[in-house]
Amino acid sequence: MMASSYNAKEEDGHHSGSSSHGGAGAVKSKKPDNTAFKQQRLPAWQPILTAGTVLPAFFVIGLIFIPIGIGLYVTSNNIKEYESNVFMYYGLSNFYQNHRRYVKSRDDSQLNGDRSSLKNPSKECEPYRTSDGLPIAPCGAIANSLFNDTLELYYIDANGSRTAIPLVKKGIAWWTDKHVKFRNPGGNNNNLTAAFQGTSKPVNWRKPVYELDPLDVDNNGFINEDFIVWMRTAALPTFRKLYRIIQKKASMTPTLPSGKYVLEVTYNYPVRSFEGRKRMILSTISWMGGKNPFLGIAYITVGSVCFFLGVVLLIIHHKYDNRNNSADIPN
Repeated sequence: MMASSYNAKEEDGHHSGSSSHGGAGAVKSKKPDNTAFKQQRLPAWQPILTAGTVLPAFFVIGLIFIPIGIGLYVTSNNIKEYESNVFMYYGLSNFYQNHRRYVKSRDDSQLNGDRSSLKNPSKECEPYRTSDGLPIAPCGAIANSLFNDTLELYYIDANGSRTAIPLVKKGIAWWTDKHVKFRNPGGNNNNLTAAFQGTSKPVNWRKPVYELDPLDVDNNGFINEDFIVWMRTAALPTFRKLYRIIQKKASMTPTLPSGKYVLEVTYNYPVRSFEGRKRMILSTISWMGGKNPFLGIAYITVGSVCFFLGVVLLIIHHKYDNRNNSADIPN
């Protein structure tokens, strides 16, 4: 041990002497700087977990989370007000939009209106990058699998006549997606046919991207809201996406009066190939969004588990603490 200390000091002296002479042959010391961070002298705090600190934490979490969960669950189940705007969703089951290659199969630069990406899409879009020697716009597997069923809702009067329910198709996408992430090429040029010239439609599409809504230039091309909603991939294989909005009428009559309705579906989107199912959902929303009981159930579960663990640990602590105290008493 002494020899090691002597050698280290001798080496430090040699390094210092060598450094004082300067020159190219000087040897620099590898010793860390004398700072609190590099010498590990920073102040630290380590909690000491005792029954007096752990048990109250479990009970407090349980008493807070359980009422919050009940409130969220009840609020989610009470979304049945016909006076609100009614939101029409389409749902798919057994469709894995969260697959890694599927999620990456897009070109965000192309979707943002970049001309170079429009003519030369990203390789992530393979095998839906080119078609017939032309670049595909929009490219990728997500765009290629766009949901294209048409849903129409009719109210059946007492005399048997049908009245079409107005379905609003704008305002269904996120504002940031509509105005920031998705832009048409050509800037303010409204001639989308010319802007997308030299490109090909996705393989599974029946019409090119500039004909998604030819009657409304603000809802056509890459900024079509049906397309934008689809491009925001779902996290689970069973999901729903907003399709249309049934706005509340100015009068005091309900948005959807009680009675008989007919839903007409133009079947374009096949689901048998992946053993999936399609569905349509009508729903209102509350302050916490659409109907989703998962958040309330999660709060109730976590709160109940914490409260249960608190009771179990309290019993264990009380039992063994008394035993230890009795063992310390002299005879």
